[in-house]
Amino acid sequence: MASNPYKLFDVTLQRKTQLSPHMMRITLAHPSVNDMATWAPDQRVKLFFPAADGSPARLAQGEGWYARFKAMIADRRPAMRTYTIRHLRAEQGEVDIDFVLHGETGPASRWALRAQPGDSMQILAPVRRFSANDAGGFEWKPPQILHQVLLVADGTALPAAMGILDVLVAKAAPPQTQAFFEVDSAQDMLPVPDWPGLTVQWLIREKTTAGTLMVEAVQKAVPPINTPNVGQAVELAEVDIDKEILWEIAETAADGFYGWIAGESAAVMSLRRYLIKDCGIPRESLNLMGYWRYNKAGS
Repeated sequence: MASNPYKLFDVTLQRKTQLSPHMMRITLAHPSVNDMATWAPDQRVKLFFPAADGSPARLAQGEGWYARFKAMIADRRPAMRTYTIRHLRAEQGEVDIDFVLHGETGPASRWALRAQPGDSMQILAPVRRFSANDAGGFEWKPPQILHQVLLVADGTALPAAMGILDVLVAKAAPPQTQAFFEVDSAQDMLPVPDWPGLTVQWLIREKTTAGTLMVEAVQKAVPPINTPNVGQAVELAEVDIDKEILWEIAETAADGFYGWIAGESAAVMSLRRYLIKDCGIPRESLNLMGYWRYNKAGS
């Protein structure tokens, strides 16, 4: 039996669904998808888009695929990007991936706009016979007892955040949840679940710098928890977000509060300082993830 909990899936475009002006759902299908798994609402996968010369991804299955991928001639190497599984219908051989559309500026958005049903691509995704602990690739690991949630996302993290809301509303007693979602336009606000303890603030970016509204809104809000650490000196390791990824994961030993914050790295860095230093929220209760960096190509 293969020891790698991830494998390459060959899939084709089944259909496209326009969710909003800047969000499109891509449904990919193949019988092999019944072997795919997703372990959390923020499950990350790798998608492989056509290379610079236009050739579709045809990476060989099996061990050592990444070394072969890196060894390819640059113009013939597929573009690899990280996405979130939005829905997996393994028994139907279908998986949904929600794309943020930003014109023809990158291989993923360009493919989503141009692709037609029947077009092929590849996904590196978890295999169902392995466990969540084996596969990983997700950070939503809340404590068993969950009373309060802080959820902050821009458009790139919105698919995962919407999946988290779906998980929370399905609980017998959904927690008190503050959600702040920054999107490009008012038309990009998506339907959300509803329960008495949920407040969702949509932040319409328009021409504002990415992440600015997200930071301002959280700073203006009532802090999600009261802590005895407010005003105390807290040491935070420096992160050079132009050279490394800001990716700090919660340790969920403590019950009660849990934060999941993802988006543009500078904005997440600002919220990191504010929530930990100014609000006194324990570092181990927060997931802080720089999904992308302004003016820097992603992977």
